[in-house]
Amino acid sequence: MLEVRNLGVRYGRHQALDGVSARIEKGEVCVILGANGAGKSSLLKAIAGMVKVEPGSEVVMNGRPIAGMKPHRIVEMGIALVPEGRGIFGDLTVRENLQLGAYTARARSGEAATLQRVFALFPQLAERRAQVVRTMSGGEQQMVAIGRALMSRPEILMLDEPSLGLSPRLTKELFRSLTAIAQSGVGILLVEQNARQSLKIADRGYLIEIGRITGEGSAQSLVNDPAVINAYLGGSAARPRPARTLVRLPPPFLLPAGLEAIGRLVRDLAARAGAIQAAFVRVRRKEDPLPSAFAGRYDPAGAGDPWDDLMRSAPQGSPKGSRVSADARRLSSQAAALARAAAERHARYIRTGSPSHVAASHVDPAALARAAAERMAEHVRRQRAARPQPSAFASAEPPRKNLPPEPVAEPKALHGALGHNSAGIADAALPPAQALDIPALAARASAVMAAHVAERRKSLTMVVLRRPTLVKTDDPEHP
Repeated sequence: MLEVRNLGVRYGRHQALDGVSARIEKGEVCVILGANGAGKSSLLKAIAGMVKVEPGSEVVMNGRPIAGMKPHRIVEMGIALVPEGRGIFGDLTVRENLQLGAYTARARSGEAATLQRVFALFPQLAERRAQVVRTMSGGEQQMVAIGRALMSRPEILMLDEPSLGLSPRLTKELFRSLTAIAQSGVGILLVEQNARQSLKIADRGYLIEIGRITGEGSAQSLVNDPAVINAYLGGSAARPRPARTLVRLPPPFLLPAGLEAIGRLVRDLAARAGAIQAAFVRVRRKEDPLPSAFAGRYDPAGAGDPWDDLMRSAPQGSPKGSRVSADARRLSSQAAALARAAAERHARYIRTGSPSHVAASHVDPAALARAAAERMAEHVRRQRAARPQPSAFASAEPPRKNLPPEPVAEPKALHGALGHNSAGIADAALPPAQALDIPALAARASAVMAAHVAERRKSLTMVVLRRPTLVKTDDPEHP
C-alpha cells in the first residue's frame, strides 16, 4: 500500500532522517516508537509532502511515486495527516470543520455518506455538530481533527501524537476508535507517546533513533523486547538475570613434565578453552529470554545440554608421544624415494643447467669426486694456515698463523690425518697414514696434558685437612 525507501530529510545542517525505510499495508496499524527529536514527526511530514525530501528518497503509494508532490496532490492519492496540535479551525463549527476535509475530488461525491460514518464513529460529534470547536474539550477537538481527515476518504491515515493532553479515559476511547477505523480497511501510521497503549492496538512497529530505523517487528515481539521495555515501557517487565551460572568443566587431564611435550599440547589446550567458552555462552543464551529478532529462527533450548556436548568432545588424556598427521606419516614412509628423486632432479639440473653446459654423457663421476676432494683439501689447508697453532704442537713446529696461504695452483695429495689435532703438522713432512706412530702420539698427548695439569696446580689454593684430636671423657654418653 504505502512504502518508504531510503527517505532522507535535512533542516539546514541538521540531518533529521537518514535512509529510513518502512511500509504500511491496508487495514494495518503500524506504530513508530522513538524518543523526542528522533525524527518521528519529520517522517510523517515527509510522507505528506510538508517538508522537502533529499534526492534519492522514494515514497510509493499503490505503486505510484509521490515523493516531491504537493501536499494537496498527496491527499488526492489517499494519504491524510492529523498533525500534532490538531490544526483545526477553532472559530468554525464541528460540521464546518468536517466539511472542509471533503474538499478533494475523491471525497466530494460521497461526502454525505462519509459524514454519517464519522458521526457513527464519534457519536459526540453528531450531538455537537453545531457547536464552535474552540469551546469543546481537548478530546472532542481531537475527534474533530480525526473526523476531518477521514472526510477525505483516505487509504492511509497518519496521526502524530493523537493522545497528547488527553485524560486516560479519553485516551482509551480514542484508541478504541482507531481500532474501528483500521477494521474498516484504512491503514494507520501512528506516532504516539503512549507506547504501551499504542502497541496494544498495533500490528507492527518500528523503532527510530537519531533519524534511522533501528528495529522493527510485530507488536507482540516489541512488547517483549527488553530494550523496548526499558526505553519506552518504563522497565516494568525487566527480566531477572540469574544470580550465577553453573559451569560444568570436563574432567582434567595430566600434563607431561617436559616442556617440549607441553608444547605439543598447546593446540589441544586452546581448543579445550574455546569449547568451554562456547558452552558457557550457550548456557547463558538458554537462561535468558530470546531476543525478538531471533523469534522463530533460532531456539537455543533445542540444541541439548552444552556441557554434555563438551564432555563428549573434550580429550580425555594426554597423548603419548607427538601427534603426527596421516600426510606426514605417509611422507616419512617415502623418505628414501623422495631423497632419491631429489638427488636425481639435482643431478639433472647440474647436467642441463650448469654454466659449462657439459653433456650428460661426458660427465665422469669419479673425476667430479676427485675434484671435489681436492677443493675440500685446499680449503682445509687455507683454514689451518690462517688459524693459531694448537698448544699440543707448540714444540713440533713454529706457529704458522702469519704465513701466507699456499697457492691453489697445484693441489697436494690428501693425507690420512685431516682431523682437528693434525693442524700443527706440516703437510709436506707428514708421513702416509699407514706410517703414523700411534703410541708415540698418545704418549706425547699424555705428556702435554700432564704438563698442563701441573701448571694449573701451581695457581690453585691448597687446603690442608687435619685429623681431629680425640679426647677421652668419663661420660658414658660421650665416650
